[in-house]
Amino acid sequence: MENQNKLIVSSAPHIHEGSTVKNVMWNVVLALTPALIFSVYFWGIRALILSLTGAITAVLVEALIQKLRKVPITVHDGSAFLTGLLLAFNIHVGAPLWLPIIGAIVAITIGKQVFGGLGNNPVNPALVGRAFLLASWPTRMTAGWVAVKGYTMSGINNFNTIATNFEGTSQKAYDLITSATPLKVAQTLRDTTFVSEINAEAGIDLAGRIFSGLTEMETLKNLFWGNIGGCIGEVSAFALLLGAAYLLYKNIIEWRIPLFYLGTVFVLSFAFGSIPGSEPSLMLPFFHIFSGGLLLGAFFMATDYTTTPVTKNGRIIFGIGCGVLTIIIRLVGGYPEGVSYSILLMNVFTPLIDMITMPKAFGKVKK
Repeated sequence: MENQNKLIVSSAPHIHEGSTVKNVMWNVVLALTPALIFSVYFWGIRALILSLTGAITAVLVEALIQKLRKVPITVHDGSAFLTGLLLAFNIHVGAPLWLPIIGAIVAITIGKQVFGGLGNNPVNPALVGRAFLLASWPTRMTAGWVAVKGYTMSGINNFNTIATNFEGTSQKAYDLITSATPLKVAQTLRDTTFVSEINAEAGIDLAGRIFSGLTEMETLKNLFWGNIGGCIGEVSAFALLLGAAYLLYKNIIEWRIPLFYLGTVFVLSFAFGSIPGSEPSLMLPFFHIFSGGLLLGAFFMATDYTTTPVTKNGRIIFGIGCGVLTIIIRLVGGYPEGVSYSILLMNVFTPLIDMITMPKAFGKVKK
């Protein structure tokens, strides 16, 4: 009688800790729920509609492509839903409804399925979709932002105090801090031509006062809670940190990439983030961390399993690289935000980072 107790020999690892793709993906979606709730609270049902549009479109597109490829349809694992949700989180609430639809289509087709599906994509699919939208419709992606009711786009609500002793409000300065996102304000204030213009009109260092206003406790509090303008998923630092704490508690993400990413941004923004003529401030790094998509990127995109290094030292290098690129783009580049492109660029270097940081196998003799 044939022995029924067959032994199966497979490659390592041989111990399974119980996690599944489905479990991981839906837990990340759950961790993003506080940010979604805050966005709906601040902007209403429009934020929810845009978010679900991106997520549902991604699911439908992935199912269609898998059917055409004649492979098992795996949309129930949540990976497509998460990709579409993250894509929508990188769009502002004033954007047209077709924007997350096109972005989700590109994210799933070009960013994921063209490489063979989940686990084979070299770069983060959601960021591929966002990069495509930003390159194709830059005005739609960067204009028409909606501020939270009762607050300015930048979170600076004390313009009259900032412009004290100035006779006649500078329209340029007023427009800057009422209709621009925090990072856009900071970027504009590094333009020496603009600074000299508003200072000449004011007769005082109005540009310096505005820049200092970005790092005042009241403004930082607005950035932390979300009383500002911004993309759907990046508006509240508190909500994102709440979700990040859940992922860390569940051991779904590893701490090295977020820590070294945020730490690098903290150090470099303190050293180089001031505008000419102003002194470095310990509050400035918190402005950079709470502004834009840094927290969303550091905890929910830069920690993607497929596109980031597998080694511990590699994750440290990856996080530092993301931080350096983010600050270079924010402080030197022509675009006020740098998170998406920094992560995409470091995704490309992931195979090289893994290669140079991979530990030597036990017993292997170096030739």
